Amino acid sequence: MNEISTSTDIIIGVDTHKLTHAAVAISALGARLGTTTIPANCSGYQALQAWAQSLGSIRAFGIEGTGSYGAGLSRFLCEHGYPVFEVNRPNRQLRHQKGKDDALDAESAARSVLAGQAMALPKSGTNRVEMIHHLKVARDTAVKGRSQAMQTLKAIIVSAPSALREQLDRLAGKMTLVRHLAALRPGPLTSTTASAKTSLRAIARRWLTLNEEIKTHDAHLEQLTSQLAPELVKAHGMGAGTAAEMLILVGDNPERIRSEAAMAKLCGACPIPASSGKTNRHRLNRGGNRQANAALYRVVIVRMRAHQPTLNYVKRRTAEGKSKPEIIRCLKRFVAREIFGYLCRSPGPTQSTLSGS
Repeated sequence: MNEISTSTDIIIGVDTHKLTHAAVAISALGARLGTTTIPANCSGYQALQAWAQSLGSIRAFGIEGTGSYGAGLSRFLCEHGYPVFEVNRPNRQLRHQKGKDDALDAESAARSVLAGQAMALPKSGTNRVEMIHHLKVARDTAVKGRSQAMQTLKAIIVSAPSALREQLDRLAGKMTLVRHLAALRPGPLTSTTASAKTSLRAIARRWLTLNEEIKTHDAHLEQLTSQLAPELVKAHGMGAGTAAEMLILVGDNPERIRSEAAMAKLCGACPIPASSGKTNRHRLNRGGNRQANAALYRVVIVRMRAHQPTLNYVKRRTAEGKSKPEIIRCLKRFVAREIFGYLCRSPGPTQSTLSGS
């Protein structure tokens, strides 16, 4: 972020909510200039813009929740050419000391920008990556619902009447069982067998519906990821699922990821310094996007089975005394660097090597 050039420049902090947004303006010297509350709609965004312009030259906006309640305001301001920075939730200790209300949270957001603590650019959310995000959310919820349906089917079968349970136990294969259950004819509800068949048929049909929905989402995601990141999709162990997760992490504006180290930190794949005095060590990073971190783990596990450069690296590091979890953490860092090359570097992807430590 560039330095504040004049004392007339102002910074606006915004605390976002579903129906209203609270905004506070501060000067380049940190003086509070004013506060306002706007409705969370287009007319409110325009009113905020006019109010901010009346106070001075707008240097930047700091917005809390640019990926949720503040998404609309963030896009509006970016479209009008204003610098917008994503602000994290206020520090819990400071909030406990100073109290909490919308104006205080908005002022805290503005001061984070002034101090240079808020440097992250928000995702634009206006292009095909946002389309992938929408489809991924629908697919993930469908997968969860399908898993719950299968678990419920098994639980009902275990406690079903003996004759029905023995009949169903003879069916081999998940799809065979589900299709058989979906075709049951329970008849009138005059016994526990009829009620069990009714519930099993309803849940089995739900499972089949969700299964078809997941297949449709998978086809759409494969098409979109192949268009946006064909090299990433074709890389060993990646596929459309990993590509979708990483594209969502990066967003429609990959320039906001400054380096491969920043990419690794976003994924929670970089170690955190934990040194003190003569002790020099690092600890495991449990932050970052955990879905992206899980995707990196899956890629590493696949490559440790059938990717020769990875197998050679594992053999060498094992001979050096490294444990399997330590090797996996190193490999996740390499994969994060490789993905950064595919998605954020221009021109062309940059392959990572397995020669480092």
